[in-house]
Amino acid sequence: MRSHIMPDLLSRPRGKRGRLRRFPWQHPMRKRLRRLIRPAWLGGLRRTKPLSDHWGYDRGTPVDRYYIERFLEDHRQDIHGHVLEVKNSGYADRYGINVEQCDVLDIDPANPKATMVADLTQADTIPSDLFDCIILTQTLQFIYKTRAAIVQAHRVLRTGGILLVTVPSVSRIVREYEGADYWRFTVASCSALFGEVFGAEHVTIRSYGNVLTAIAFLTGMAHEELSHRELGTHDDYFPLIITVRAVKR
Repeated sequence: MRSHIMPDLLSRPRGKRGRLRRFPWQHPMRKRLRRLIRPAWLGGLRRTKPLSDHWGYDRGTPVDRYYIERFLEDHRQDIHGHVLEVKNSGYADRYGINVEQCDVLDIDPANPKATMVADLTQADTIPSDLFDCIILTQTLQFIYKTRAAIVQAHRVLRTGGILLVTVPSVSRIVREYEGADYWRFTVASCSALFGEVFGAEHVTIRSYGNVLTAIAFLTGMAHEELSHRELGTHDDYFPLIITVRAVKR
């Protein structure tokens, strides 16, 4: 069986004796010239430790939060009626419109803000068809049985209810949960996971960020240290976070 890299190697041109030829951009001198013409000035980022060990909160607002909050701002109309949020009701309070009731879900019974204590992967104690909106930001990476959590979220939504999700595509390991920091996501994985449960036609997925914002986030810079142009440039090949809007039909 051929390796997955074999077709590329076999398709490359060969010399008279069967040796692989270098493409022009592979020549060592050309690589050196490219480095001279376009030097990679890392400046203060040329370090093996982050600028901040607190996600950038000690410098301002973390870069991923900028995108999370833009996503929720764009979908304020979805956050209404009976809302469910995890850990606390901060985003429902900030972005909700005509919120009649907000419940807070947590697996930890010691959370004084929790009105519902349950594991989202097996939340049978929560009635079906209960919520108009569920806000699930930066949570699924800590849930090993991710699909089970999505199935439960679908079950407890009313018909027409909306699930608003953000997940990391690039992120440091969360020290407090390092034993349960399981996943990083892509548009493809989110399309498969949510499409199987909600139906592909009822799911909208978008990636936010670019190579610069990903580097800035990993090193602990705050979004206030980047320009609006830098933050507003989105590269599908270098996403920082993935957002999902899924509607129950």
